[in-house]
Amino acid sequence: MSNATRNTETVHRVSFLDKDSLSIPILKILQADGTTYEKAVLPVIDQALAEKIYDTCVFTRVLDERMLGAQRQGRISFYMTCTGEEAAVVGSVAALDDEDVILAQYREHAAIRYRGFTTEQFMNQMFSNEKDLGKGRQMPIHYGSQALNYQTISSPLATQIPQATGVGYSLKMQGKRNVAVCYFGEGAASEGDFHAGMNMAAVLNSPTIFFCRNNGYAISTPTSEQFAGNGIASRGVGYGMHTIRVDGNDMLAVLAATQQARAYALEHNAPVLIEAMTYRLGAHSSSDDPSGYRSKEEEAKWEQHDPVKRFKLWMINKGWLAENDDLAMYEKYRQEVLAAVKVAEKVSTSHVDELINDVYDEPTPRLKQQLTTLKQHIKKYPDSYPKSAGRI
Repeated sequence: MSNATRNTETVHRVSFLDKDSLSIPILKILQADGTTYEKAVLPVIDQALAEKIYDTCVFTRVLDERMLGAQRQGRISFYMTCTGEEAAVVGSVAALDDEDVILAQYREHAAIRYRGFTTEQFMNQMFSNEKDLGKGRQMPIHYGSQALNYQTISSPLATQIPQATGVGYSLKMQGKRNVAVCYFGEGAASEGDFHAGMNMAAVLNSPTIFFCRNNGYAISTPTSEQFAGNGIASRGVGYGMHTIRVDGNDMLAVLAATQQARAYALEHNAPVLIEAMTYRLGAHSSSDDPSGYRSKEEEAKWEQHDPVKRFKLWMINKGWLAENDDLAMYEKYRQEVLAAVKVAEKVSTSHVDELINDVYDEPTPRLKQQLTTLKQHIKKYPDSYPKSAGRI
């Protein structure tokens, strides 16, 4: 029986369905005071995992604070924070295997940190110097690491969604017990690539976890102006895939949902959609001023749902963390990030020849000609370029 005829119920009078016909519950495990709901089923977590999760959150908060400041000082050109969305990102990556392939959007630097990206690697990328794994060819915060199975960020929204479907399908065809994990915001779900990628994953049975961070805004556009349906989760059901909606500020709920989503994806070679309801406490980027489209009262309301604070209270309740234990952690990372900034900003940029390396197996004649023309231009106008830029 085809999917189109799976439901054989018939009616004999007109009866329309609307967006309220599908009730989608929100998974909640952890309350604001750090206690769990009475009937909550906890994820698989021990003290070591909890400490790694919290350490990643602390580092990410410090990195966001320091590097947004560095951007305001003109030391880097651009930055985006994860502030307020740490539970969605860290809670999900903590449920994965290190060999699972991550295709992120641009606000998931906590995920690559969790996997071991060093402070120096963050700085080298943001300062686009010759030690940057991307050889300085990407704008800041566009991280990538082959060693950590974290594919390089691409600026255009939703390009990673159909790619993730392909990665998941490739892992299945290779017989690997791993999944692809694709992060995106609810704004990206308005792109055509979202629909193409989701449908392709469902039809081809690609073991891919689609993780939507529904943080309320696509830059300045609220969700009420983006879509009229029941969020993003309803679309997963529409495409025929297992779907769950979670409290994106609840570390334990995100961890539990992702652990079970991964298990299902592997067992059934099928995709899963997770919609995490969260809030972007910071600006969309260093180029954005949120005061133009949302109120301070709204931001203050969401600050009461701080995911890092909530998880900290849970750890204190468990006896895994004392009230002021994290003060030294914050100070340690502040000093570490500041020291790394001072080093990375003094490292030279890559040689200009690196512009055409790695694009193809061998640079094409056209690329070689373009490089020659560029070198001639730099030599003709040397005063128009920093001495460290475009070394030839």
